[in-house]
Amino acid sequence: MSGTDFYYAPQGELAKKLAGIAPGSESKRVFFTNSGAESVEAAFKLARYHTGRQHMLAFFGAFHGRTMGALSLTGSKVVQRRGFAPLIPLVSHIDYPNTYRGSNSRDSLDQLNDLFKRTVAPQELAAIIVEPIQGEGGYIVPPPEFHRELRNLCDQHGILMIVDEVQSGMGRTGKMFAMEHWGVVPDIVCLAKGIASGMPLGAIIAKDTIMDWGPGSHASTFGGNPVSCVAALETIKLLEEGLMENARVVGDHLKSRLAELMSRHKLIGDVRGLGLMIGVELVRDRATKEAASTERDEIVQTCFRRGLLLLGCGVNTLRFCPPLVVSKEQCDTAIAILDDVLKKWD
Repeated sequence: MSGTDFYYAPQGELAKKLAGIAPGSESKRVFFTNSGAESVEAAFKLARYHTGRQHMLAFFGAFHGRTMGALSLTGSKVVQRRGFAPLIPLVSHIDYPNTYRGSNSRDSLDQLNDLFKRTVAPQELAAIIVEPIQGEGGYIVPPPEFHRELRNLCDQHGILMIVDEVQSGMGRTGKMFAMEHWGVVPDIVCLAKGIASGMPLGAIIAKDTIMDWGPGSHASTFGGNPVSCVAALETIKLLEEGLMENARVVGDHLKSRLAELMSRHKLIGDVRGLGLMIGVELVRDRATKEAASTERDEIVQTCFRRGLLLLGCGVNTLRFCPPLVVSKEQCDTAIAILDDVLKKWD
């Protein structure tokens, strides 16, 4: 039975739990989906519905999903968009701040203000969607003031702040939601991936005053199915009882070990991240910061053949996102493999 027609008990329990743990003291509502892309689509629609505005803003390097609305917000790789035009209109992109690459919060916000002067009036912008830590774009941790300044700008112009926590949320960074590191309260949060430990589930959490769409405005037949909701409740319990703290402690250990590798291998240009969401950017020359893209891809494949599973992100970054149950000893094994593989480029 569709959960939008009759509520399952676990669905109600999970909605109450998510509303309680989400940032901010205001009362909240929850809408369930099956995936991250569906969560972004729901947030996209809700922002337009609530504000009566049409324009949306996202960031270059962002990945929000592959359905048409989510893809329109995505600014990661041209291969993801090629052949699918026309996408949803009235979506603009600006640069995400990247300290390692010499771009700061002011650079991004200046681009946004320039956009307001040239192409999109702030009164026409429904929402800005942002990743607390840019995921596929390269595991980029923004400067500490960025999200706070973005929140202030949204408040100034009546723009909603949508935070995509699909990859960074649910304990991944050592806090339940990554945005908690900066003390910023979003208007809408998008969740999926780790929310139910692999079961198909996503959700958006929004302030009660914002999720004001009427019955029939949006729905999902299987969003919030009872098995996934029970899995999510157990997942949150495990996170609160120790796995979130494990992500913080073991993440600090892994990051420090990766920093040690950086002191020994010239191919590593930067190590960054929070909790168990860590990126290692590879460069051919630390002075010029020339991206070592082909080297990154070779390292991923070589590590795979030796039993270490890594993913790339961005143009030249290694992505470390192990399960939250990972131990320091397992991280040390991974470091030993990577250390040996990197010797080829010393």
